[in-house]
Amino acid sequence: MTSTASIDYSTQNGLDLMLDIVEGRSPGAPLAKTLGFTPVTAERGHVVFHGTPLQHTTNPHGGVHGGWYGAILDSCMACAVWTNVPAGSAYTTLEYKVNIIRAIPQGMKVEAIGTSDHAGRSTGIARGEIRGIENGKLYATGSTTCMIFKIP
Repeated sequence: MTSTASIDYSTQNGLDLMLDIVEGRSPGAPLAKTLGFTPVTAERGHVVFHGTPLQHTTNPHGGVHGGWYGAILDSCMACAVWTNVPAGSAYTTLEYKVNIIRAIPQGMKVEAIGTSDHAGRSTGIARGEIRGIENGKLYATGSTTCMIFKIP
């Protein structure tokens, strides 16, 4: 089992921690591996994940489950907020919203783009979108509010 316990929030800021995950120096969230997505770029206020929903991410009708859209959007949006969090602090999602525009076919490669619009002492706000990598079509959008807090 992969753990995020090796992440040291006390000495690194969120951008450095996110870059460690993108560059393979730290483990990412185990959920991302299970659901088939991974962060590929990170800069202050902006994170991109790539993902491919497979059969194990479908609903009983064979379509990609709405939870998959939510998981990749929550990840890219919250991580975009994280890139603005100072050392000694962490973040968590308070709420998020997903708007599914069209169905993502199983096996199609997509990118989820998260952009932070605000990150203060106690809250962060971000928006996201899922687009097809090859066709550029918009498949879903989202928004989030995150809580930012000091690590005791």
